[in-house]
Amino acid sequence: MMNVEERLDQEIARQVGTVGCALVDARMLRSGRAITLQILIEKEDGASVTIEDCATVSRQLSVWLDVANPINGAYRLEVSSAGLDRPLKTLKDYERFQGEHAEVHLHGLHQGRRRLLGVLQGLEDQKVVIENSEGRWTLALDEIHKAKLVPQW
Repeated sequence: MMNVEERLDQEIARQVGTVGCALVDARMLRSGRAITLQILIEKEDGASVTIEDCATVSRQLSVWLDVANPINGAYRLEVSSAGLDRPLKTLKDYERFQGEHAEVHLHGLHQGRRRLLGVLQGLEDQKVVIENSEGRWTLALDEIHKAKLVPQW
């Protein structure tokens, strides 16, 4: 059974998809009384996200949010590209970005570490594999608090 946040994410992803983009992440940020619904998108075809894409997604979501009214109270909608340091959320993300550098923060200690920097090695038995000069770690998705790509310059 899906909770409210999962249903909201699913519907936001559907709305974003109707205009040729894909949802990377949806976050509710609170700062005092202010609430921001932050939406990170990418193009489904892998092309760069433009300002026009963000504006189109913002208009699409604004109409849906006004009608469905899933958020109580006032909030600000912010739509942007996921960027080069995009978050990694799903097993599909870890597989897709195999060979890329990533920073992974864990919920708890894993082999004495809470944070790992390394190269994504893909998946083994539906677990994320990351490797660096100190070793190789195999992690279940639910062990990962947050992760993102780390661009190499």
